[in-house]
Amino acid sequence: MGDLVALRSHLVELAPVVVAFSGGADSALLAWVAHDTLGPGGARAVTAVSPSLAPAELDDCAALAREWALCWSTVETDELDRPEYVANAGDRCAHCKSALMDALVPITSAATERATVVLGVNVDDLGDHRPGQAAAAALGAVFPLVAAGFTKADVRAASRRLGLRTWDKPAAACLASRVPYGTPVTIGVLDRVARAEAALRSLGFGQLRVRHYGDVARIELDPDDLAIAVARRAEVVDAVRTAGYRWVTLDLEGFRSGNLNAALTRLEHT
Repeated sequence: MGDLVALRSHLVELAPVVVAFSGGADSALLAWVAHDTLGPGGARAVTAVSPSLAPAELDDCAALAREWALCWSTVETDELDRPEYVANAGDRCAHCKSALMDALVPITSAATERATVVLGVNVDDLGDHRPGQAAAAALGAVFPLVAAGFTKADVRAASRRLGLRTWDKPAAACLASRVPYGTPVTIGVLDRVARAEAALRSLGFGQLRVRHYGDVARIELDPDDLAIAVARRAEVVDAVRTAGYRWVTLDLEGFRSGNLNAALTRLEHT
C-alpha cells in the first residue's frame, strides 16, 4: 500500500525536485505532495508541451497550478523532430522520454543546487510495456511513487483523502498512444485524434480513447457507456467525422489502457 509519509521522506531526500507534470492523477499527486512537502523553493512542476499533449490537458495543468499555487512552468519538447519517434516502432516512448529529459535537464541545472527529475510512475506501470521508463531512468529520472509503494488505486485513494480533484480524473496518456505501432506519428494524426476525443467529451463521455487507423476511428469507452453511445450513435458519428474520420467504429470490449501494446506483443512472438 502506498505510504504518504514514505513519499514525503523520499522527496526530502531527493530535494530539490522538478516534477514532470502532465496533469494526470499520478503526476498531480506527486506535484501536490512535493509542493506541500518542499515548498515552492524545493519543488517545481513542469509541463512538457508538444502536439502529443491534448490542448485540454495543458489547460487543466495551468488550472491545477493556479488552484494549488504550484511553482509551475512549461517547456517545449521536440519528439516530433526525431525520426525514431515519428516512425512509431515499439520503442517510441523511449524517444519521447529522451526528448522530455533533454528539455528538463537544463531546468534542473538552473538553480544553485542541482535538482532531481521525478516522474509520476506508479507500481502498476511497471508491469506494462513502457520503454520510456527505462529511458528516463537511464537519464537520471526517479520514480518516488514506486519507491513509496503506490499503485494506481493507492494514488486515487490518497488523492481523494487529500481533497485533490484529480482523484477520479480519467487516465489520459499522450495522444501518440492512440496510434498503432508502425503507423507514423504526425501532427495531423495527433490533431485529428485530439479533436475527435474533445468532441466525444463534449457529448458527456469521460473515460475514452479514439484509436487511429487511417480513415477509421475505433472508439473505446467505459463499458457502462457503450449502450449510451449506441443510443446516441448519430451524434457520436457526427462528432468523430467532424474531426476528419470517414468511418466510425465502437470497440465492444470497451476502454483498455495501453491495449495497443497487446498487438506489439503478438508481433514479437510471430
